Amino acid sequence: MHDSAPSPRRPDRRAVFSWCLFDWANNSYPTVVTTFIFAAYFTRAVAETPEQGTFLWGQATGMAGLIVALTGPVLGAIADRAGARKPWIFWFSLLCIAASAALWFVAPTSDHIGRALLLVAIGALGYEFASIFYNAMLPDLASRGRVGRLSGWGWAAGYGGGLACLVVALFGLVQADPPPFGLDPEQAEPVRASALLVAGWYALFMIPLLLWTPDRPRSALPMTQAARQGIRELRQLLRDIAQYRTVVRFLLARMFYTDGLVTLFAFGGIYAAGTFGMSFAEIIQFGIAMNVTAGLGAFLFAWIDDWIGPKRTILITLVFLIGFGFAVLLVESVTWFWILALTLGLFVGPAQAAGRSLMTRLAPVGKEAEMFGLFALSGKATAWAGPMLLGWATLIFDSQRAGMATILVLFVVGLLILLPLKEPPAR
Repeated sequence: MHDSAPSPRRPDRRAVFSWCLFDWANNSYPTVVTTFIFAAYFTRAVAETPEQGTFLWGQATGMAGLIVALTGPVLGAIADRAGARKPWIFWFSLLCIAASAALWFVAPTSDHIGRALLLVAIGALGYEFASIFYNAMLPDLASRGRVGRLSGWGWAAGYGGGLACLVVALFGLVQADPPPFGLDPEQAEPVRASALLVAGWYALFMIPLLLWTPDRPRSALPMTQAARQGIRELRQLLRDIAQYRTVVRFLLARMFYTDGLVTLFAFGGIYAAGTFGMSFAEIIQFGIAMNVTAGLGAFLFAWIDDWIGPKRTILITLVFLIGFGFAVLLVESVTWFWILALTLGLFVGPAQAAGRSLMTRLAPVGKEAEMFGLFALSGKATAWAGPMLLGWATLIFDSQRAGMATILVLFVVGLLILLPLKEPPAR
């Protein structure tokens, strides 16, 4: 096995802060483009009907997720042989930034459906692939016993950056009256400009990572040889997967509970609107509030992760997600829904951040990017299952509460699979 040694220079505070700032930078894309503002614009103004828009948007983002699931481990294996991570982060980030900026040219007409879907899919690919190599830098940046802290800080910064960009887009562009820079509301230019904001936000805040966060040295291998060797070792890894039973158990558990988290965020607003009659403005406020509590939870649990270990942290968060989730399904009062849902949000961020730090403990030295490629696979391979289960349960029982209950089932299954896992000590 060919191992690329970490950079010999111990990362300083500026390097660690710059690494966290990348989470702040790139989370602007999923928050503003694929979740809130541009997704709503596409379904309401570009597609012929909201139903058609929802279907096409789901197909485009789902296809991008499938490509990430299939190719992420291959790219990770190549990167482990090539050594340096930052060139990959730069080029894939540039792909996401360019695609986001090009969304400006998506006018409110059905003639631009194809253009919008292609650009959103390309942007999602750039975002996801850059994240693989960004995550793989974590073991080289955190000293022993601090991986959970750094992962949690980064995840909290991601929630903060996405939220800050959303607030600027919402109040500085979309709802500004009059719109700034002479933007024409008739052509939806204030909404389209939110994609330009994301491109600039991502480009600006990723610069510190490129300048000040140390990277592994480049391998002496030519890229073609690194590619051949990486793919060969990935094939060997998959053939010998039984030797990595602990990794497989974790990724399988994560597949279930992450599917539950993704479905929770995707359908939380729909549930709030349908069951509690919230308006669109209230749903946006609810989404913002959920991001605040999730980021706060990731930040606060960062120390707990290092104290008790990421496996126990995930188990604790899943127990609370199940408990508060069950309570949310029982309440009839809007006030209690807000209280319980936002408390539940405190445990969403830590579950995600601790998963990243646990993967760092489980990944063999020299195979970090490869393992984070599999990590990406576990987050995408069954992303369709949660929404499908929720949809069928809602239809069969004619109840949104019954549909949302399937998320709790996914949390329980993930918890039971993870329970027997033997967690290695921090390196």
